[in-house]
Amino acid sequence: MDGKAAPNGVATIEDRILRITGYYGYYPGYSSQKSASRSSVIQCKPGGNCPSRHRGMTRQLSPLSVAEDSAAPILELQNRSPSGICRHSRVERQSRSGEEGTQTHTESSSQEAEGQTRCQSCTSTFLKLIWRFLIILSVSSSWVGTTQFVKITFETFDCPFFMTWFSTNWNIMIFPIYYSGHLATAQEKQSPIKKFRECSRIFGEDGLTLKLFLKRTAPFSILWTLTNYLYLLALKKLTATDVSALFCCNKAFVFLLSWIVLKDRFMGARIVAAIMAITGIVMMAYADGFQGDSIIGVAYAVGSASTSALYKVLFKMFLGSANFGEAAHFVSTLGFFNFIFISITPIILYFTKVEYWYPFSAVPWGYLCGVAGLWLAFNILVNVGVVLTYPILISIGTVLSVPGNAAVDLLKHKMIFSVVRLGATIIICMGFLLMLLPEEWDEITLRFINSLKEKKSEDHSEDITESSVHTRSRSRANGAVSIPLA
Repeated sequence: MDGKAAPNGVATIEDRILRITGYYGYYPGYSSQKSASRSSVIQCKPGGNCPSRHRGMTRQLSPLSVAEDSAAPILELQNRSPSGICRHSRVERQSRSGEEGTQTHTESSSQEAEGQTRCQSCTSTFLKLIWRFLIILSVSSSWVGTTQFVKITFETFDCPFFMTWFSTNWNIMIFPIYYSGHLATAQEKQSPIKKFRECSRIFGEDGLTLKLFLKRTAPFSILWTLTNYLYLLALKKLTATDVSALFCCNKAFVFLLSWIVLKDRFMGARIVAAIMAITGIVMMAYADGFQGDSIIGVAYAVGSASTSALYKVLFKMFLGSANFGEAAHFVSTLGFFNFIFISITPIILYFTKVEYWYPFSAVPWGYLCGVAGLWLAFNILVNVGVVLTYPILISIGTVLSVPGNAAVDLLKHKMIFSVVRLGATIIICMGFLLMLLPEEWDEITLRFINSLKEKKSEDHSEDITESSVHTRSRSRANGAVSIPLA
């Protein structure tokens, strides 16, 4: 197989092949030395020793060539196997197995990351639900506590207007409380004067002026006072459960006034809810035969709900929507107006002995402060809840005050509810809940029903496909051919 030396210095054809293929350990003259070593091995008899020839070969080769030549049989043994499979296939297998291990590790890490993300999302969702539940519970409990404290205070102090005036004065603290929260949470803190001017934009671009203070604050302050005063008068005639249920009719009155005055969208469901509210009012008045304190208490409660609805509609008409800071500023302004201009009213009632309390030490200031504090907490929760969560949750908290007051009246005061009053309360609460439906509730309901139908059809088609696949596999296993029907 050995050829003559070529002009380019390559000794044999094998050297050319090795040079072209880039065989590991190749150098010029490699094939001749390899053939010489092979010839020496061939000339020696099996089991015999050829020391002279081996020594001469060793002397002629350089250390590098000796090392490469001694490594050649090892490389050949490593590259060739009895089955003729080369080493590079094993290397490829090892690299592939390494890549597969890396891919498996990457997939496992991505799955762990997805699991952590899901856990975080589940945790955040759970915390949001807890937060919303606490908002609803706080609104309901504060309103129930206010109503029950008023009932207790009336046992020793029968001055509803003074209680209204005293509780409204506490609204002055809402804006300082809001500013304290701003200092605690905001990154860029503002001075009190700058924050006050910023929140004064609810009155107009010029801020709060004396003209706007009298023009905008006076009607809302009067409506605020009337709402609370009529509510307290109703509590003198009716139970806390009946008054809180009748006060929930303000949602229906808001819809009717918004539909008439603000030209809001007509909704059949809300008309039904308004009719249910009116029906509940009539049933509540009929419970005692349209006579006595019952009919007067129902009139007071309905009047309180009506003035509350008028307050909300006028606020939306003249002032529009407001953020938490603007709402806190406005309510504090109402308290300031109440302290300056309405303080004369309880003084007149005192000297005319309409609401006479004497001596001064006989006033139950603890109960009055409890009523004022709970009323302030309710107003803060309503304003904060509207900003931090959905307004519907505040409405749900308000309507939950009805069963809360019923539980307190039943357990503490041993009240016995008649069937007519109980039916009226349930009808009013159902109408209130109908008012909470969104404007596009019918479209949302149709979309939900259509999505359920599409999902069922997809599941049915998947079941049919799976059953057909199982049928075909069984028929093939049995040697039969399934022919689909047309």
